[in-house]
Amino acid sequence: MAVMEEGKVFVGASAKPEYVALPFANRHGLITGATGTGKTVTLQILAEGFSKAGVPVFCADVKGDVAGLAMAGEPKDFLAKRAEKIGFTEEYTFEAFPVVCWDLFGKEGHPIRTTISEMGPLLLARLLDLNDTQEGVLNIAFRIADEEGLLLLDLKDLQSLLVYVAERASELTVRYGNISKATVGAVQRALLVLEQQGGAMFFGEPALEIGQLMRTAPDGRGIVNILAATTLMQSPRLYATFLLWLLSELFEDLPEIGDPEQPRLGVADFGQVLLFNDAPKALLEKVELVVRLVRSKGVGVYFASQNPLDVPDTVLSQIGNRFQHALRAFTPRDTKAVKTAADTFRPNPDFSTFEVITQLGVGEALVSTLEAKGVPSVVQRTLIRPPSSRIGTITEEERAGIIAASPIGTIYDHVVDRQSAFEILKAKVDTKAAAEPSDGAPANAAPPGGVGDMLEDILGLNVPRNKRLSPTQKAAREVSRTVSGQIGKALGGSVGREIFRSVLGGILRR
Repeated sequence: MAVMEEGKVFVGASAKPEYVALPFANRHGLITGATGTGKTVTLQILAEGFSKAGVPVFCADVKGDVAGLAMAGEPKDFLAKRAEKIGFTEEYTFEAFPVVCWDLFGKEGHPIRTTISEMGPLLLARLLDLNDTQEGVLNIAFRIADEEGLLLLDLKDLQSLLVYVAERASELTVRYGNISKATVGAVQRALLVLEQQGGAMFFGEPALEIGQLMRTAPDGRGIVNILAATTLMQSPRLYATFLLWLLSELFEDLPEIGDPEQPRLGVADFGQVLLFNDAPKALLEKVELVVRLVRSKGVGVYFASQNPLDVPDTVLSQIGNRFQHALRAFTPRDTKAVKTAADTFRPNPDFSTFEVITQLGVGEALVSTLEAKGVPSVVQRTLIRPPSSRIGTITEEERAGIIAASPIGTIYDHVVDRQSAFEILKAKVDTKAAAEPSDGAPANAAPPGGVGDMLEDILGLNVPRNKRLSPTQKAAREVSRTVSGQIGKALGGSVGREIFRSVLGGILRR
């Protein structure tokens, strides 16, 4: 059985070889199935096939086993039997693939950063879980930054900008609508939580250049970019926002090319349940728009999940290549998921898709991909081919070796902190402080312990807090505070204070 064909990625065999045609690989894909049914291996062989065809890949490694792509596989009996059963014996070899490791926290790969400005208020509001009022204040802050030329690069830039907005709240409210300090405070608290979760490392410079994810190795194979997401999954909102930011950047930066002979980039994601769960309507609309239009930029997105119900219908309708592993129908919701999955396939008259989904074994999948003219193939019960790379994780030493040999080098290893909103606003505060007396008091106020205190002391107004002043004393205190600044200014210095004390004391004694 001939299984390797140019312009196609071999994924397994039913009664015939099953492929993903590269000209239709940018029409997106969906890999679903219960835990332990073989989704990761399906993703792995797709990444191998794309890489061999010279297509770079970006994928999130949630469990740590996708990184096995960087190491050659080892002969095992069950792999050999699978290869023989699908007629893949002659072509089946073991090899490592060119891998670059990434990590938002910079521990298990090159750091990935973006700036606050590039993220934008909509994604930030999603990341911080802000309500409509708080999101409105965030939008006003971005507008002020644009008008006053304040660069928003990292979290401290945004935090200082919000302080600046709060101080000018009464002025800005007239122009942009109500801005309450309580709302600004709520946004600041959300930023603090994000900072404590490690989100501060995601914002800053040097920001990731999308072109770095679209490299090929010297031998022509596409580089597989693997994002270490084991720790990142503990911050699901940050993870989901990062994925949406990545797709948005690809959509905005890449030129339109229509349907190329093969994709520019394949993106595989295990976290779309985090991307879509509890997302506001405006954000879902943006996801749908990006998924629909990024195809014409030559980018194919392959979602992976345990349940097809995790993907909204508006996104599901954009998916052309489907790989359905086993699902179990133990609850009414499980039954609904099985039915939803079955209904998305082009029926095969030889079997009931609904029944077969619950009967599939490990490494089996129902496969339907796009054929000539973009028509979905009839669904087939398929044995997925064994991977050429390692099945499983890599050691810390192996990962360190991959990072050391990375073509990315040290471009992103060190943070660059150039002048931005934080530094500009801090300079304004310092300038204002320098224009005031060194003790920080207003220019027309008496110095601490000076004329004002002396006047209140002479008039008998410096009384303990638990003792109430008489109406006359209250009036006197107000008068003393009003005039003391002017008197102190006119009679500044120790000599002036002594003269004032003597004269006023003498008057009061008489």
